[in-house]
Amino acid sequence: MEEFRRGYARLCAAPQGDVLRRLREPPAPASRARLDLAALGLSLDTCGALGRLLPGAAPFAEVALGDCGLSEEGAKLLLHGLCSNTTVKTLDLKGNNLRTMGAEALGKLLRQNKSIRSLILEWNSLGVWEEGFSFFCQGLGANTVLQRLDLRNNQINHQGAGELAMALKQNASLQELDLRWNNIGLLGGRALLNCLHSNKTLKRLELAGNNVPSDILKAVETRACSAALSASEQAMNHNQDRQTILDETQNRTYILTKEVLSLKDEKTKQFLDLMDTIDKQREEIARSGRMSAARASQLQEALDEQHSIMNSLRAKLQMTEAALALSEQKVHNLGELLNATKQEQTSMAERHFTELQQQKQEGADREGKLLRDLSAASDKNLLLRNQVDELQKKCKVQQDQLFQVKQDLTNTTAELKLRAVQAEERLEMEKKRFKQSLEDMESLRLKEVDHMAQHIEASERSMQDRIQRLEAIRIALEEELSRVKAAALTERGQAEEELIKVRNQARLEEQRLEHLEEKLRLMTESRDEAQNCCLKQKQMVAEAQAKANQLSLHADGLRRRLEELQQDLNSKEEEKVTEVNKVKVELQEQIGHLQAERTAQEGLREKIAALERQLKALSSNHREALLDKESEISMLLEKLRMKEADISRMREEEAQRASFLQNAIMAYVQGSPLGTHGSRK
Repeated sequence: MEEFRRGYARLCAAPQGDVLRRLREPPAPASRARLDLAALGLSLDTCGALGRLLPGAAPFAEVALGDCGLSEEGAKLLLHGLCSNTTVKTLDLKGNNLRTMGAEALGKLLRQNKSIRSLILEWNSLGVWEEGFSFFCQGLGANTVLQRLDLRNNQINHQGAGELAMALKQNASLQELDLRWNNIGLLGGRALLNCLHSNKTLKRLELAGNNVPSDILKAVETRACSAALSASEQAMNHNQDRQTILDETQNRTYILTKEVLSLKDEKTKQFLDLMDTIDKQREEIARSGRMSAARASQLQEALDEQHSIMNSLRAKLQMTEAALALSEQKVHNLGELLNATKQEQTSMAERHFTELQQQKQEGADREGKLLRDLSAASDKNLLLRNQVDELQKKCKVQQDQLFQVKQDLTNTTAELKLRAVQAEERLEMEKKRFKQSLEDMESLRLKEVDHMAQHIEASERSMQDRIQRLEAIRIALEEELSRVKAAALTERGQAEEELIKVRNQARLEEQRLEHLEEKLRLMTESRDEAQNCCLKQKQMVAEAQAKANQLSLHADGLRRRLEELQQDLNSKEEEKVTEVNKVKVELQEQIGHLQAERTAQEGLREKIAALERQLKALSSNHREALLDKESEISMLLEKLRMKEADISRMREEEAQRASFLQNAIMAYVQGSPLGTHGSRK
């Protein structure tokens, strides 16, 4: 309710304080889904805001808008908003004086709305506007959900009753129709009673207090009441039987649908359990796959680590080989240097020997010099030999180191190859075990799927058997329904034949009424002609009115008496009207009060019925008094006509006397000497 109030305050340009207070009031426990804005004067802006808030799923099951003084545009906006509503079940629009646009909007509401079950339209004068009421009746005929309709005090005449009868022939959901206190008359009553032959759902029809004249009421009671009542009772009984059959079929279909839904739920549960088991197996397979992948990744990491170690050892080996090659290059260079020194020594020795042989003769001094040179060369040779020995020792050491490195490399490569073979064997074993587990789980899953498929096939066979049984029951129900429809069609044909007969009778009565109206028109024309003649005679007798003063005084007295009687009659009529209006106002107030407290005070209905009976008695008394007054007026008018005839007769006698007197005077004047003298002149 608070959200609805905020929406109203946001959408309405000028929110009404009374409406906001009413929306702010906490709802009673029995009316939590009720929007009660009764007796509040709703403006056009408020109606527009409510019309924009009510479409869709509004939080109300009952909307009370009685005595709100809705305008034509406001009612149209409100009812347009309710056309697409899906939650409102009861709509109260009494006392709003709806007119043509309101009736058309109500017809559109009945045609489009699919949720309203009860519609209260009391005190709205819908029957005055024939075109709008015809549109309303068309909407009622197209409606399929309305069950209760209140049309009391709407001034519906016999034509409106005919429109309602045509709508009731098409309607298949209305169960209660209240038409009390209208002007339906004989033709409207007959039309409504005849429509009950084709209507199969109407259970209650109220027609009390429809201002039927006494002679027409007697004719209805003598001619049609017994047959109509029996026909209406038969139609009501047929409607009740048809309703019980429909209830039974609905109960059966509800039970069957419940069973089908329960079976569907069981099968869906089994299917969901099977899918859960399959999902669990898939999760286990995925988990084992992840574990095997983790193990393979671990083995791959170990293998990569061994490969990195081997690469590092290979790098060391390459470094040592490079160092060995460098040392061999140095040894080779030293050997070449040694060879060169040896060759140089040998060449020098040979050259010295040759010089010694050549210079033997040179003297002993040169021998000492040669000996010194030889000792120096021998020392240099010893130094070179020592260097060569050291280089050879270093080369041997480096060769030993290279051999050791090669030995370590062969050992590590062998160990790495052994570890790689072991890792490959373990990986192959893991793959075989994982493949075996996958095969086992796949076989288990296939077995479970086969078992579930067999179970599903068995359940489907049982479901098909049950569906076949339900289909047989449905076919039987459809055959029964077709038989009921055929009976209804035959009854409808009979009702249509009776309707044609009634329409023919109505046409004959209308022709007779037209003939009577023509006679009445001729009589009025003759009366007008008589009145014109009377006026002419009054003008001709105006000269003799002086002689008939006593008669005119007497006639004036009679006229004054007649005027007094007319004034008394008017005063009584006004008193009657005021009293009737007062009683109607009191009755309306009491009815409003009773409707407001209907849930808690059901016992006041008897008082309403008593008040209605009193009002009916008063209206009948007033009608009888009015008839008495009319008879008295007719008697007085007859007396007046008699007096006027006497006056006209007396005036004619006076005119004859005056003419006789004039003739006598003229004869006397002509016979006298004065007359002869005048003639001579």
